[in-house]
Amino acid sequence: MTNKTIAITGATGQFGAIALDLLKTKNADVIALVRSPEKISGVEARKFDYSKTEGQVEALKGIDTLILVSSNEIGQRSVQHKNAIESAKKAGVKHIIYTSLLGATNDNTVKSLAGEHVETEAALKSSGIIYTILRNGWYTENYTASISAALANNAFYGSAKNGRISSALRAELAETAVNVALGEGHENKTYELAGSTSWTLADLAAEISKQTSRNIPYVDLPAEDYAEALVQAGLDSDFAGLIAQWDVDASKGALFSEDKTLEKLLGRPTAKLDVAVKQSL
Repeated sequence: MTNKTIAITGATGQFGAIALDLLKTKNADVIALVRSPEKISGVEARKFDYSKTEGQVEALKGIDTLILVSSNEIGQRSVQHKNAIESAKKAGVKHIIYTSLLGATNDNTVKSLAGEHVETEAALKSSGIIYTILRNGWYTENYTASISAALANNAFYGSAKNGRISSALRAELAETAVNVALGEGHENKTYELAGSTSWTLADLAAEISKQTSRNIPYVDLPAEDYAEALVQAGLDSDFAGLIAQWDVDASKGALFSEDKTLEKLLGRPTAKLDVAVKQSL
């Protein structure tokens, strides 16, 4: 077991909480960096807020490896991440592992998300700190979270056409981050992390139908209509527009990759779609 002290930001978030639990099971020397330390038990927790530089350097002191989980505040992330990197440098952090986006620098990518990741990657590389960039593919849960709505509506709606999606479960990508943090030989590497298999929204609808013994077809809508339907379902109009655009990006191949680096770092192929649907149901 490594004697490195590992810290993880956003340790109460969906990704961070999984990574934290994995590090705890491996008896790693781990520190949770969170806005509300009182929500953490079993390990040391320090107050850390992406949006506030005050206290960041102190929170990062004594940390060897920092798993910098990207903030969920789209539009604010570049500044937040750069502040965290600068604070890590001042605190003497030796290695930063950052969760970026699959194909972030490709021409065909999710442009609404890629820019902030590219800027963060550049800040990391210019910081002088050893880095590992994990360009995470789409979480399968980004789509399986809509299964309940599909069952209520008797159809799975989207705008991705026949675009293939090389997703992975959030837990698989979190486990990979932990493997990198505890492992060796990942210095100054950038990894494209895609699921072992790919699927379409029609495939997802078919799998939902199979597991529920119901007829749940995939209905492809123009992006504007899909966004409007999401607004009617209660989503903020800006976020609804982003979701619809991500489907359009998927239709153009932005969420597809045949790279097998993820399964190599994970030590096994990623779960197939039927597993993700079963978990969601």
